[in-house]
Amino acid sequence: MMNSFEEVFGNVKKYCLENKQIPKIGIETWIDPMTPVSFNGTDAVFSVQTPFQKNIVMNTYVSILKDAFMNVVGSDVNIIINVDTEEEDTVSHALTDAELDQKNEELEKTYKFANYDYTFDTFIEGPSNSFALACSKSVAKNCGEREVSGYNPLFIYGPSGMGKTHLITAIAAEVRKNHPDFNIVYVTSETFGNDLIQALKTNVIDDFHEKYRNADILLIDDVQFFAGKESMQEEFFHTFYKLHQEGKQIVITSDKPPKELITLESRLRTRFEGGLIADISAPDYETRLAIINRKSELLDLKMPGEVSEFMANRLKSNIRQLEGAVIRLKALNHFAGSPITISMAQSVIRDVLTDEQPIPITVEKIISEVSTVYGVSPDDLRSNKRSQQISIARKVAIYVVREITQMPLASIGTEFGGRDHSTIVYSVNSVTEAIQKDQNLSNLVNDIIKNIKDKSKS
Repeated sequence: MMNSFEEVFGNVKKYCLENKQIPKIGIETWIDPMTPVSFNGTDAVFSVQTPFQKNIVMNTYVSILKDAFMNVVGSDVNIIINVDTEEEDTVSHALTDAELDQKNEELEKTYKFANYDYTFDTFIEGPSNSFALACSKSVAKNCGEREVSGYNPLFIYGPSGMGKTHLITAIAAEVRKNHPDFNIVYVTSETFGNDLIQALKTNVIDDFHEKYRNADILLIDDVQFFAGKESMQEEFFHTFYKLHQEGKQIVITSDKPPKELITLESRLRTRFEGGLIADISAPDYETRLAIINRKSELLDLKMPGEVSEFMANRLKSNIRQLEGAVIRLKALNHFAGSPITISMAQSVIRDVLTDEQPIPITVEKIISEVSTVYGVSPDDLRSNKRSQQISIARKVAIYVVREITQMPLASIGTEFGGRDHSTIVYSVNSVTEAIQKDQNLSNLVNDIIKNIKDKSKS
């Protein structure tokens, strides 16, 4: 029986190939790995190695296979696919998981033109971003002219994934095209901070000043990460002041407007507010649809209208989700070699939404962030040192660990050098009471928590 089923399945594959129902790459990648198990004339049962393989076949090829079976055996056939997990064999199960991860990576890398340059030409304009786009174009066009001082600094703010980085990168690209001799410095606030720390450690602060204070245009992404870091704010203030006095253009992005960056020094906030402030919000349906269609066009992807509309209706959070979904759809289309369907889009959307989940935040990341804010080392926080600065930082770190991870108090004590339960309770209660009385401390702790969570998403 098995031999006859294998022969039937061979004829089915031949029919699909000869009638151009499934291209050769699709047969080799997804159909050939299906192992025939049993066929009783009504149910054709197969096994595959991973759930991923099963989903691809069931979402993309099952109707084609049913049609092929009809032509080969002359009757309707149900396609049943089981995943061969072999749970009793832990090694085999581990390999299956690894194969699944590898297959996903292959899909991501299949289409080499999946990314495009962040320029004004590839930026989709809509009601949610038109003002920010107009400001960005004006700054790029007139960079270096004192007459546009009202646009200096340009401060663009909005939630993650809305296109702030696209705009700031487009400004840099346009200035580079128009002024190839300009010194363009484009960094994230985290890079700025790391460069400063490295310069101080290696005693090359003059090199740091040379890099940042001689820029013709300075572009800083995600300035909210300066919150609570006094030495970085101090250095950025002097850099900002020198460049602004010389009429050099400054562009800044943030997740919120200057007035809400409470833990930034007031002298920085007022200077941010002295320029032009533009916001970006979530794109509306028409803009989302335009983004999907434009991305598809750039990737040479033939996207059916109903699929574009389906995706635009379901991915509403941010542009990064939309573009990620189109990239994966292109990779899947290229790899599987089959026309794009709504079922394929459903599978891609599930993957994108899963990837959007935050990366688990470890205690190590929290301790690192708090130690940076308070200017102490992670080892200090775990030690028995009792200086006021270290003691306060340690209590805040314990409080933040409890807030973010909800770990048992005993486990938190282990993470902080084996401290006992009562010490952890005291630290948590101490900070809880302090932030109710001290608004500045409350703002600082809230910003620390937000920064840690934001970094876990990037």
